[in-house]
Amino acid sequence: MSEDCIFCSIVDGEIPSRTVYEDDTVLAFLDANPLAPGHTLVIPKTHYERLNDVPAATASELYARLHELVPAVEDAADAPASTVAFNNGEAAGQEVPHVHAHVVPRTADDGGGPIHGVFGSRPDLSDDELDALADAIRDNQ
Repeated sequence: MSEDCIFCSIVDGEIPSRTVYEDDTVLAFLDANPLAPGHTLVIPKTHYERLNDVPAATASELYARLHELVPAVEDAADAPASTVAFNNGEAAGQEVPHVHAHVVPRTADDGGGPIHGVFGSRPDLSDDELDALADAIRDNQ
């Protein structure tokens, strides 16, 4: 646990939450500043700042809970869809440095748009640049 992490304080019970799921590994609760009714955060109970830090077994548990929670959130919010996202690192918009998934219920007329709308213009990459990036990703696993 991190002493200055709001999510760790929620896990410890020091800060109240509207918990919707909890087990030994994962905690899910309604976002205090929701983007939509039902906006839920799903976190590992152990403090990890980035997805890269999460052990494989914990990542599997986290995804398994997301897999179950997504339809539950959509049904509760009467939403036909959802956006599920991680901001991984401060440069990506991660405001709380504790891994967390957002489950945001969506409707066709909510004005949110697709995840691609976050980025504005797209890079114009050549085939050589794409090949080099693919190679680098394969090499770094």
